[in-house]
Amino acid sequence: MTARRVSPRARAARSLARGGAFALACAALSACALSALDSAPQSPSTPWVPATEAGGTAAAPGFRVPADRAVAVLIPTPGIVRDKAYSLPELIDIAQTNNPLTRVAWQQARQAALAAGMVEATYLPFISASVIGGHQKITNSLPLPIGTINKVDSDLEGISPQVALQWLVFDFGQRGALHAAAQHNATAANILFNAAHQKIIFDVTRTYALHGAALSRERIAAQALANSRRIQDAAEERMRKGLGTTVELAQANQQVAQARFALVQAQGAGHDAYQALLAAMGVSPVTTIKIREASGRPLPDTVAVPTEALITAALAQRPDVLASFSALKASQAGIFAAQAEFLPKVFLSAVAVGGNTNFSAGGLPTIGQQSSAAGVLVGATVPLYDGGLRAARLRTAESLAAASEATLDKVRDTAAREIVVGANTLRSALAAHTAATALVKAAAVTYDAALDAYTSGVGTLTAATAADSALLTARQAQADAHAASLVAAANLAFVLGDMTSREAPAPWMGR
Repeated sequence: MTARRVSPRARAARSLARGGAFALACAALSACALSALDSAPQSPSTPWVPATEAGGTAAAPGFRVPADRAVAVLIPTPGIVRDKAYSLPELIDIAQTNNPLTRVAWQQARQAALAAGMVEATYLPFISASVIGGHQKITNSLPLPIGTINKVDSDLEGISPQVALQWLVFDFGQRGALHAAAQHNATAANILFNAAHQKIIFDVTRTYALHGAALSRERIAAQALANSRRIQDAAEERMRKGLGTTVELAQANQQVAQARFALVQAQGAGHDAYQALLAAMGVSPVTTIKIREASGRPLPDTVAVPTEALITAALAQRPDVLASFSALKASQAGIFAAQAEFLPKVFLSAVAVGGNTNFSAGGLPTIGQQSSAAGVLVGATVPLYDGGLRAARLRTAESLAAASEATLDKVRDTAAREIVVGANTLRSALAAHTAATALVKAAAVTYDAALDAYTSGVGTLTAATAADSALLTARQAQADAHAASLVAAANLAFVLGDMTSREAPAPWMGR
């Protein structure tokens, strides 16, 4: 060891230099943090321009964002056979397998189940093991130099393994309340998983019916175009015989043009209905799949008014009502857990520690020490004062329970109202279909008579075109009423909680 005297002024200068260097380092780090603002938009009205890899900026006009082809991947639905025409149950099966909503609901149910398992784990002791080791060098200045020695260096190194146990033995039922709340939440998540499948079944059923109605409108529009051309042919024939007029021929041509325009519109609506069906199934919009139209879809004459017993039975199996009820039970358990915060907790702890330490000072021989310790402790904690935190948590739990109870009442009333409205909607749709069917029969007779009269020279073109338009309107009304009846029937089954499998819509929708 060497003795070296350092003057107080030199030590002060060194301390000042170290302090200045530390201040400069802090300023540099602060500048680096503020420089991150350069990557954000420079003003509320200017677009964000990302930096390129070379350090410059990418030229992107306007508010366009840089493209990333990694996200632009359209995955075709597996297992689709191009030449096969799929029925409604098969479409529902594809939807339940491929719709992302089912996977989301499944993961949420698994997360809720794991949350309940984590609460169960708190009943068991927590055991941890740790190893602490290190080396420490200490330099102490001597108050009086000994010869040329004015400081002493000492080294200390060692390893200390430890095993600790912590176990909450008794907490006045707080963990039990938390476990009950977690279990109720898991039940609600499981119910909502089944509810997601019911919603998919209903959505596919509804869009399937609307797709069928769109195809019917296409066929009706095509038939209307054929009827308009028959009138056009009759007008041209009368012109050749010298019995017609140019006005009549112009009217016939106009009727053909309008029918062609209606057909184009119906075809566009058909494409939209097809995409709506794919969206309900949750498959890629570029998927090509043939849809088998249901044939012989019978409709009942009427539907009975829902009775109180029917509504009560439906509420007992409605997923939204059951999930809300589980949420209420969970919130009530939360009140008990918050109340337990005011009570003591009894715990058990144990520890086992070993040590191996070596100490050396200057040129002295190394001193080795080995030691170990073990102990078991039993204690209790009693909260005395926390600034009202526990009271606020209890009030929050009580408020959450009151809100959950009100939510359950609202969901239950809404569900009952949906059942009544659904039955009324189905009755109205069936009545409209019956009336539209009679209207189609009458309009068809009128059209045939008007066309025959005009062809024979005793009728007018105006009457024939009017009859053609009336027949088109009647047929479209019949197709719309039929689709509305199918949708209303599916909706009633859905609000009753009966649309629970891919076979459920079959009695109404065909195979």
